[in-house]
Amino acid sequence: MSHVIVIGAGQAGASVVARLRSKGFDGDITLIGEEPVPPYQRPPLSKAYLLGEMERDRLYLRPESFYDEQNVTLALGAPVTDIDTSGQTVSVGDQQLHYDHLVLTTGSRPRRLPDAIGGNLTGVLLVRGLADVDQMAPRFVDGARVLIVGGGYIGLEAAAVAAKRGLQVTLVEMADRILQRVASPETSAFFRTLHKDHGVDLREGVGLDHLTGEAGAVSGAVLSDGSKIDVDFVLVGVGIAPDTDLAEAAGLTLDNGIATNAFGQTSDPKIWAAGDCASFPLNGQQMRLECVGNAIDQAECVADNILGTETPYVPKPWFWSDQYDVKLQIAGLNTGYDTVIVRASDSAVSHWYYSGDTLLAIDAMNDPRAYMVGKRLIEAGKSPDPAVVGDPETDLKALLKA
Repeated sequence: MSHVIVIGAGQAGASVVARLRSKGFDGDITLIGEEPVPPYQRPPLSKAYLLGEMERDRLYLRPESFYDEQNVTLALGAPVTDIDTSGQTVSVGDQQLHYDHLVLTTGSRPRRLPDAIGGNLTGVLLVRGLADVDQMAPRFVDGARVLIVGGGYIGLEAAAVAAKRGLQVTLVEMADRILQRVASPETSAFFRTLHKDHGVDLREGVGLDHLTGEAGAVSGAVLSDGSKIDVDFVLVGVGIAPDTDLAEAAGLTLDNGIATNAFGQTSDPKIWAAGDCASFPLNGQQMRLECVGNAIDQAECVADNILGTETPYVPKPWFWSDQYDVKLQIAGLNTGYDTVIVRASDSAVSHWYYSGDTLLAIDAMNDPRAYMVGKRLIEAGKSPDPAVVGDPETDLKALLKA
């Protein structure tokens, strides 16, 4: 009987096993995770869960009973130490497990601050896993002083939660503007205003020089412009890197993550990869997407291909972020845009990214209708005239029929 082992019990790993069973796979499945909890949602960690608005059980992607019912062996708190590609085995502690197909859904790891600048001080925290958020939650008390390093979505979401809880929030972003790597100046400006209106001390073009401490705990920060601030704790949100250690040790090809072909196979045809850790071919290069939608879609495509469908993976990127009372929804990839069309009403704003006359992506702030229309247009390969999109009198739904 065939045995599929999945290493990495996150969104992608859970999606692989659920898809295999739903498509009729009746072989053995083992899902291995480093953390001692069942697969769970990560996006609510830095928002609803940290605010105390979501119980831990509601984070779980499936009830733990699901895995028993689906005859999936769930090995939790069980880091894999080795992959033997010639013998088709993985080592978990003293145990060796044989696989017919191996799927790597190892995700990503947050980038840490170097010890040399105080990254090893107590109170310097990362926003990634459940244990990280459980560790920081007691520090979110009214009046506490927090420094957030990094103005990407993780840093901004943490800033929003901290400000809502009454903390004194300073956020530093060494680039010229927040969200510089992922969004237009127009979207950056929208969120800059939003955070400043909520009392966040937002400093762009300013990095962290080093942290200072007392008795091994962080107590202050010196910024790149020479300014000094007192802090009670620090949240680090300076990006993530694909977790490729096991793949590299196994001799798999790496290229912007674990390199796969269009079907999700790595350089070893018995080993597949999906999610944050995996890159796939798109427009002549290996693309890697860090989002829930990609983790689910790519994982399900891999499961289908293990079952022999030979279906190429075609990404349909979508993202979201919740900050204060604003829901940002993003569809498409804005890489290569040269024009941003802005539509705004009383409380809804959308930014439409074009390359020439081609619609690439949309950022929709409290504008679910624009998001829905933009997403469907992008997935259908349709590009309405930018001037028509920018006209506030245009009925967006009519664009779908054009």
